[in-house]
Amino acid sequence: MYDKAVFYDGYNANVFDKDAADGILRHTNYLYAKRLTDADLQWFGNDLTMKVSIGALCDNYDRLGNVTLALVPKGEESYDIDEVQRIEVARFVTPFMNKNRQPNSVPYEYKLPGLSLIMRDAALRAKYDFWLEFEVFGIPYAANQQIVGCATRNDVFSGTLEFVSADEPAELTEDNVLVPIVMKKTEIHGPKNFNSYTEGACDELGKAAKTYRFTLDEDVNDARIILITSNHGAAENGEEYVRRHHFVYVDGEPVFDYTPGGVDCEPYRKYNTQANGIYGYTPDYDFWYNYSNWCPGQAFPIREIHLGAMKAGEHSMLLSVPDAEFYGNQGDFYVSAYLQGARKGLVPSEVPELVMKADFEFRQEGNTLFFHGAEPAAEVAIYSIGGELLYGRHNPCDSISLETFAPGLYLISVRTADGRAALHKMVVK
Repeated sequence: MYDKAVFYDGYNANVFDKDAADGILRHTNYLYAKRLTDADLQWFGNDLTMKVSIGALCDNYDRLGNVTLALVPKGEESYDIDEVQRIEVARFVTPFMNKNRQPNSVPYEYKLPGLSLIMRDAALRAKYDFWLEFEVFGIPYAANQQIVGCATRNDVFSGTLEFVSADEPAELTEDNVLVPIVMKKTEIHGPKNFNSYTEGACDELGKAAKTYRFTLDEDVNDARIILITSNHGAAENGEEYVRRHHFVYVDGEPVFDYTPGGVDCEPYRKYNTQANGIYGYTPDYDFWYNYSNWCPGQAFPIREIHLGAMKAGEHSMLLSVPDAEFYGNQGDFYVSAYLQGARKGLVPSEVPELVMKADFEFRQEGNTLFFHGAEPAAEVAIYSIGGELLYGRHNPCDSISLETFAPGLYLISVRTADGRAALHKMVVK
């Protein structure tokens, strides 16, 4: 689909290579799009893998990138990204790379069986052209000073994208249902995405919670929300470096929780060929479990929220991060989500389990909750059903009393030292 497409200075309003005869529509220097041909669309099998490779040019910092599918009215030769439906397929962050050192590229790979269904959706194919967007934001200013050969250049990264399928081409389907919910805004697009200090980026100023509303036009036998988030803010006490517990509610009910990060970043060390403040001289495996929300060079997790059968009508998804502080009114969480449903059968899934769950058993006696796990609890927290943090304690014993809490439903989070969590709903009478 894309073969070493060159991306340029994201802050430069002059779009380079705009008139190149390569089939790429260049919205900006960092956001490109290609219309999928009938031959492209007829190729997709049930098994689908997307491979992305980012090559180092003249940006030596960690930058965001993503792949997006835009649904554009048939026959249009161009489109405004704010005027069409778009869903984010995958997201990644580049390593700190010096183009003069090896390896000078980083690979990413995604299993996307659900995307194959979207590509083969008969109703969508009849109504829209499918444009595959490739976005890699970068700026060359540091590399102009620090990287040999970059003094006068404004090219920042190259990008290659391809699909791989072990299956034969599959037939069109009439069972797929797609509902875009929210699409992240680009880094310099203007409005903020999700925070607690900007009008429109939260439901209420001062609280890191945002409701996204969507309409399901028909009943579905199986529904899943595909969610991609990443936390950013690298200033003092920035949210980028603090792991926060995230809660997801659908129609007011808690359906999912996770804490980003907690993974080993050592596998990405070899791609970080530019010296930086993230990687020390020697591996420190224990450090990563408490550090940051992501690794430079990592593919961001694609989280699936299984909802089961769902009725037609108006629905809502609430994302709440009650502990988020956004120190100094800085930082932003990038949020993308869409619902994929099946009129019959189930939505296919090969997304690995990305939420690190802790194994705890819970037992309620009156208004006291007892919990026991194979590993000791390092932290316990009590949240309102709306996600507001009401109580937190480190190194707790094996029980917690809610006698002083008003009657109602509460969420109890128990977390181990390495960040794995168990969530339990408790009714106080």
